[in-house]
Amino acid sequence: MEFDLQLMIDSIPALLDGMAMTVQLVALALALGICLAIPLALGRVSRFAALWMPVYAFIFVFRGTPLLVQIFIVYYGLGQSEAVRESIFWPFFKEAYWCAIFTFSLNTSAYTAEILRGAIQAVPHGEIEAARALGMSRPLILRRITVPRAFRLALPAYGNEIILMLKGSALASVITLLDLTGVARVIVARTFAPYELYLMAALMYLALTLVIVRSLKYAEWRLSPHLRPPPHLN
Repeated sequence: MEFDLQLMIDSIPALLDGMAMTVQLVALALALGICLAIPLALGRVSRFAALWMPVYAFIFVFRGTPLLVQIFIVYYGLGQSEAVRESIFWPFFKEAYWCAIFTFSLNTSAYTAEILRGAIQAVPHGEIEAARALGMSRPLILRRITVPRAFRLALPAYGNEIILMLKGSALASVITLLDLTGVARVIVARTFAPYELYLMAALMYLALTLVIVRSLKYAEWRLSPHLRPPPHLN
């Protein structure tokens, strides 16, 4: 088998366009997902069954079913429903792009809510008691102590979720979106050179993963000054 390095180089501009679509899908899904995950996590740790049971069911469904199946249900399944086709939501759900964003956002919100739930429960009880001793109300404790502390505790696990979402975004290509994987598939169909194209796509995914990992390590360093080694005395 002859390795075509020139084809890999020539495919870079098209693959970069696909990478831009991948970054857009992942960034928007993560932003919407975290906005949904915060109230879900708070509901998950509630003592009231009317709050935590529906949240638990939502998380269980989206964590217990494959992302590919979820995409198919949203993209193909909702289009078969007359109620959806006749509703104001049909212009939204008939577009593959918004179906992917919707599915990715719900999926990552379920995983993120469970990560935040564990982080909220891991906040040291002494910090909560100290805030109560200072006369803070429960909403103020939640806003000033519990949630910020939980975010710092959840950051390493959330970093894994970001990387998993990046890799899962490749499934957008099965519903016609030209993300990084989708562009690679189109070029492969035209050139019959799967090895070179998928290898180049894999290298681009690795580059994105490296950026995410380095950014998260910097965020951890910034958010945990108490864990930094003391500066050397001159």
